Amino acid sequence: MLLPAKAEVARQLRRYRAWERMMLASPADHAARATFEDSGYTLCVLMGKRCAREAADAAERYLRSTPATYLREQDERPRPGSLARRGPPRRHRRSHAGR
Repeated sequence: MLLPAKAEVARQLRRYRAWERMMLASPADHAARATFEDSGYTLCVLMGKRCAREAADAAERYLRSTPATYLREQDERPRPGSLARRGPPRRHRRSHAGR
């Protein structure tokens, strides 16, 4: 798996947090909201996540750890789509003794 440069991740995370503060300070400012969403999208692409909040969390973890540790953590995390969906438990209509 390719990992982004830590300097770029740090730069994009700072940009995302700055625009988050600006958007929260003036929620009616459509330009601030649009730029905040753009910065979130960039962070998602950079970190390989679908949600900007997940991407920001992943960026913070990545910056705190070594690349090997970060990759190991990613492999250990359960993925939402990888869990098998199961139906309701089967109910046996007959007992084994009734066969």
